[in-house]
Amino acid sequence: MSDSASPAGSSFSSVPVPLRLRPSRQFPFLARHPWVHAHAMAEDGRDLACGQVVDIIDHDGNWVARGLCNPASRLRVRLYAYDQSIEVGPELWKSRLDAAIARRRLTGPADPMAAERLCFSESDLLSGIIIDRYADCVGVQFTAGGLLRWKDEILDHLKTTLADSETGCRAIMVRVDPKTAKHEGIEPIEHWHGGTELSEPVEYHQNGLQLAVDLRSGQKTGGYLDQRLNHLAVAGYLTGRSVLDVCCYHGGFGLVAAKHGAKSVLGLDSSEAALEAARESAERNGVSSIEFKAADCFDELKAMGTRGEQFDAVILDPPRFAGSRHQVDNAVRAYRRLNESALDLLPPGGILATCSCSGRVSRSDFLNMLLDVGRRRRRDIVMLENRGPSPDHPVAISCPESDYLKCVIAQVW
Repeated sequence: MSDSASPAGSSFSSVPVPLRLRPSRQFPFLARHPWVHAHAMAEDGRDLACGQVVDIIDHDGNWVARGLCNPASRLRVRLYAYDQSIEVGPELWKSRLDAAIARRRLTGPADPMAAERLCFSESDLLSGIIIDRYADCVGVQFTAGGLLRWKDEILDHLKTTLADSETGCRAIMVRVDPKTAKHEGIEPIEHWHGGTELSEPVEYHQNGLQLAVDLRSGQKTGGYLDQRLNHLAVAGYLTGRSVLDVCCYHGGFGLVAAKHGAKSVLGLDSSEAALEAARESAERNGVSSIEFKAADCFDELKAMGTRGEQFDAVILDPPRFAGSRHQVDNAVRAYRRLNESALDLLPPGGILATCSCSGRVSRSDFLNMLLDVGRRRRRDIVMLENRGPSPDHPVAISCPESDYLKCVIAQVW
């Protein structure tokens, strides 16, 4: 690497800058956890340029790992190499991206008309970038300010690689959302890379449905792909049943259930914009056994219970309740409240499909919450399936936070 100016006006050192950890703080990184928070560091790099390559050393001066520093972020260093012979830079990003795409092909060839996650940040050893493909278009989300130093090299390589594959690459939307930008001390980003801009949604197929995603204004990289196999698995239990789909967003669980034989589906969500997209999907696919209602899900579930309403099945897929370890207790209470209300709507033998996408809430935390719900409501909960995300959302064993999605399918008595 050659010296060059950073966006903040600092210059980049052409060799990694050593940063020392506090005493006894090296153990997570010896186990290859990729996040070094500022409070773990004796020398925190606050005067370095965002994207400076650094070497993390323990308090006694022993080399531990190599990564990128962002002096504006509490997540001060992201680690990418645990071998001193590995150079952190463009060639590493390209090889890791190639490996991530090849990892998806372990389960079979790409479906050019489907959607899949091509890169999942820490799980693909590329902390700070998420890439989703929708047919021949791609949504990219940067979550690490340090990687923006090589943004164009990464995106150009992605475009070339996909353009030469069976899927092609018609357009790439690149985003840094405002919340991430604030945490990383950078500016939000939203632009098309490579000159091709789209004014219309991108159409793709999934679970027998024709769907569309707005890469510019949709959530994260556009939509939610991690639940797609869970949508299908849950639908298999719902043939002929009346279904309540809570926090339905664009209708994922409910639409697939209705398409695969559910008697009726009611989708609840607080976002009218999300529900309008769900209604458009239902109309596009000729699904008439589903309807949608805008409501606060907690309040509406409680009101339904008060009115004595019942459904043969209830699906709970709420947004993330815990973004940090300090929010875990409140998150567990929120999951308990939501699941207790769901049980009040289920007759004996009813189906509960309940999910959590809070990485800070462990699978054991989630199952213990369900144990408590059953005790409080004096109901038996029999777990039929204990699921996670689809295989294109792998889990890095060294980063337990990447094991974030829980989906439990149960029968309630």
